[in-house]
Amino acid sequence: MAQFGLSRGWTTFKERCSNIKAGLTPCFRDRSGALSIQFALLLIPIVTLSGGAIDLGNIYRIRSILQNASDAAAVGAIGYNSAAYLAAESMNGNGTLDVGNTDATNIFNTNVQNLGWNATYTMTPTVTKTGVVLNATTTWTATVPMTFLAIVGQSTWTVTGKSSATNTMFQYLNFYLMVDVSGSMGLPSTQNGETLLASLNPDDKSLYPGGCVFACHFSGNQGYIISRRGKYATNPSVSLCAVPDTNACIQLRTDAIAVAIQDLLQTAQSTEVVANQYQIGLYPFIAYLETYFAITPNITETGPNSLAAYAGNITTLLDTGVDANLGSGGTHFENAFPTMNSIITSVGNGSTAANPLPWVFLITDGSQNYQYQWNGGWWGSNSATTVPTSVCKTLKDRGISIAVLYIPYQPIINPTNFANSEDFYANANIPKIPPALTACASPGFFFQANTPADITNALAEMFQSAVLQARLTQ
Repeated sequence: MAQFGLSRGWTTFKERCSNIKAGLTPCFRDRSGALSIQFALLLIPIVTLSGGAIDLGNIYRIRSILQNASDAAAVGAIGYNSAAYLAAESMNGNGTLDVGNTDATNIFNTNVQNLGWNATYTMTPTVTKTGVVLNATTTWTATVPMTFLAIVGQSTWTVTGKSSATNTMFQYLNFYLMVDVSGSMGLPSTQNGETLLASLNPDDKSLYPGGCVFACHFSGNQGYIISRRGKYATNPSVSLCAVPDTNACIQLRTDAIAVAIQDLLQTAQSTEVVANQYQIGLYPFIAYLETYFAITPNITETGPNSLAAYAGNITTLLDTGVDANLGSGGTHFENAFPTMNSIITSVGNGSTAANPLPWVFLITDGSQNYQYQWNGGWWGSNSATTVPTSVCKTLKDRGISIAVLYIPYQPIINPTNFANSEDFYANANIPKIPPALTACASPGFFFQANTPADITNALAEMFQSAVLQARLTQ
């Protein structure tokens, strides 16, 4: 914001003109005086006022040149890739950036040209870093010699101005994607998909005469296999069903999440201002949380060993009771969050690549279940509950932000008393899930999506909101 002032007294100038007028008044009243004398005396204020307009016009011309130079100096001193910006990236703590002061002075002087009238000026720059915010202030003063106004004793005129600029440094952010791959996340992503799977799936017909579409995925069951080839048994099996409502495969919720994550990688890459600004890692969980793809800045790579490829394989991690790293049985937030807390070893402010600000993105249907399964054996409680918010608080107390994408837990149609009435517990638990996940999330970072398109859009919105929040709060 630019500020300026005319600091020599305009009042003094008016008083001097008033004195001239007072001295000339008797002459105007004396009609017997020589007209030539009156005219000569009238010339003094006429010339002074006319010439004063020229002097004032020159003052404003000089002020405009200096103010524009001041604005350019303040903005240029802390621009991206400026000496001050680069110095701030490697600077520990807050303080003055001397290289920024030097740049501001050079920019100011370069932009001050053709002042004329022997005007002189001084400029004082102040460039500082506070957190991830750079501030630049340039304050200037100029003295302009007067020509016509000097007749009435106004030999010089002083003008002042000020410019201020602020720039938030690039935010280096780490995104830890916690993806729930427990059995309940294996539901088809659309109603059409559910209908198709139910018509094709022979699993648990005695319990689900209409066809099993929910958690029919353990060893010996056909639901997952059918979802990979779709309507026809002759279709080739796929690891990722990228498109919903097709005969080629049946898209599950984890497929929709995989597509959304791949889209997120593209969004992150397109919004990076500098290389390696964002790092992303993939951490699925069931009974335990696994580092499936550790946090990495290589978010644009392709190929079988890339983050995008691993994201595309998330559905293959659905609970089938064979992955010892993930475990099997229930959904265990009480294990997943402490593990994530240990993975995030430091919490920075995002000012440098070595000092990133961490974000945890939790993608889940929010149903907590304390049971375990292995080698066909089951133990623990199968009474559904919600995420214990204390495990979320541990991360947030460290300065780690949590964004939650809730993919609504679907009511089980025609629940049975199977497995100690597990279905009834699950249905009764559904209304409790959104409040618990909202409490787990950082303020304003609870999102909800159900359809494949909504999941993609919500994940992108989470990312953009996290980037914006980081800029606003630092």
